[in-house]
Amino acid sequence: MRAETIHYSILPASPEAHLFEVICTVDAPDPAGQRFALPAWIPGSYMIREFARHIVRIEATSRGRRVALEKIDKHTWRAAPCAGPLTVTCEIYAWDLSVRAAHLDQTHGFFNGPSVFLRVLGQEDRPCTVDIRPPRGARYRRWRVATALARAGAREHGFGVYRAADYDDLIDHPVEMGTFTLAAFRACGVPHEIAITGVHDADLARLTRDLKRVCEWHIRFFGEPAPMDRYVFLLTVVGDGYGGLEHRASTALLASRADLPYRGMKATTEGYRRFLGLVSHEYFHTWNVKRIKPAAFAPYDLDRENYTRLLWAFEGFTSYYDDLALVRCGLIDAAQYRELVAKNVTTVLAGSGRRKQSVAESSFDAWIKYYRQDENAPNAVASYYVKGALVGLALDLTIRTRTQGRRSLDDVMRALWRRYGKRGRGVGERDVERVADAVTGLRLGAFFRDAVYGTKDLPLARLLAQAGLDLKPQTGPDAVSLGVRTAAAPDGVKLVNVHDGGAAQAAGLSAGDVMIAVDGLRVTHDSLQSLLARHRAGDVVQVHAFRRDELIARRVRLARAGPPQYELVDQARPKTDSRRLRRRWLGA
Repeated sequence: MRAETIHYSILPASPEAHLFEVICTVDAPDPAGQRFALPAWIPGSYMIREFARHIVRIEATSRGRRVALEKIDKHTWRAAPCAGPLTVTCEIYAWDLSVRAAHLDQTHGFFNGPSVFLRVLGQEDRPCTVDIRPPRGARYRRWRVATALARAGAREHGFGVYRAADYDDLIDHPVEMGTFTLAAFRACGVPHEIAITGVHDADLARLTRDLKRVCEWHIRFFGEPAPMDRYVFLLTVVGDGYGGLEHRASTALLASRADLPYRGMKATTEGYRRFLGLVSHEYFHTWNVKRIKPAAFAPYDLDRENYTRLLWAFEGFTSYYDDLALVRCGLIDAAQYRELVAKNVTTVLAGSGRRKQSVAESSFDAWIKYYRQDENAPNAVASYYVKGALVGLALDLTIRTRTQGRRSLDDVMRALWRRYGKRGRGVGERDVERVADAVTGLRLGAFFRDAVYGTKDLPLARLLAQAGLDLKPQTGPDAVSLGVRTAAAPDGVKLVNVHDGGAAQAAGLSAGDVMIAVDGLRVTHDSLQSLLARHRAGDVVQVHAFRRDELIARRVRLARAGPPQYELVDQARPKTDSRRLRRRWLGA
């Protein structure tokens, strides 16, 4: 017997007021009273976001008559029993310019399924159709649609009916509508598109050429054929922004327009390198987390937190491979890659949170800590992204060194793809370790105990030396520091973070304080370092600052600067084995 289809439609009903109208029709509602729910979070972004708070109006009808709709918790409703078909209509406020929710104005519309499509409880496995409708009015006649959803009557890039295999499929295909720029390319034979929303002057020829190289490297890394028939990048460009969210056949991206390549640009700028790393990261997720996924996510529970201690592998390893892919496919050189690795080392060693929280604990607490960071985060939180990337680096070099180059983390990732991703099996909490041992023939328990479940610093200097690279501090021995991270403020220098054990913390300065003077001289964000450069460790300076609207004075004993900035440099005379290991590792 064919399963009844759930029918949706979405209309940008009032772009000027940022309102979508979303309709869900159920042909065979639950005789006891059909329940509906909007997800509390979106997979890939591990924080409860309460999308239901954006519902402005909701009502139910059946055969032209109103049906009582009772709200039974923060995001769930129950309709009174009826024979059907049952239609629920929502008005949803969409003003979140991010990759996570929905945004609508007179220039474009964007939405992720979890923020707009009600879940028909008990019927999530039913096939779905969605009629994506254009805004009313002549000013919108040039709008079109970009999405990886399968068409079911809609013309290519047109409004109309699309289909999904089930609710999980429906909400894993974000949609962009508007007058975006569209470019296309093929990677390993698979059609790819990039839809760019926002004012830009991007060199589309270079952009598509470079994205093709990135995508083909990833596809060939895991092995052809690719797991999707087509792929769409949905890119929103703004003055200052950065972010991405992966989906099974697309990704939503937010980037600064200045980071895109422009016509005549010769070198790969730092901004473009950052953008390429973002694209590489989200594309690697097509395999690592969308298909190779923690057992805790198979299936997702969209009502509450889904706890796993594995984000260090799914986000951290992806963060390791995003930049590594760029050097392996020739978009950056080895020197640029060394800069990126050194920057990650500097970032991790700058925060004392790494000594208090393991990356496994950070993964578990993502819902309440990593995604809800406050001013004390560097002192309390370890990043399963950045430190997780260094765990991937350390594991890769450990395997390569101990097997004399016969095995690597590449082999582990491909084994995870074969054993879990291709088979649709969830990865158990200790399965990554088991697969690593089985694939490499090594006993890596001690590595995982220290690097993943412990808080010891990774032995990166020793491991990188095996690849002919020296990890060196850059900060001079006489440099002094307040032990803070700062930002410019209209009247002085705002303390954004105050680090554990630093001079500012010892003197009683706190995050949020605005420094206005040092030793009686007005201080700005630009002048602070020049003022401190006149002192040595142990000198005492008088700091005046505002805490809220109260003026405070503190005597600060300056400390030696630390932790330092790091650089990664070639050894003067690397051994032959080290050169060979590095060539195989970087593939360049």
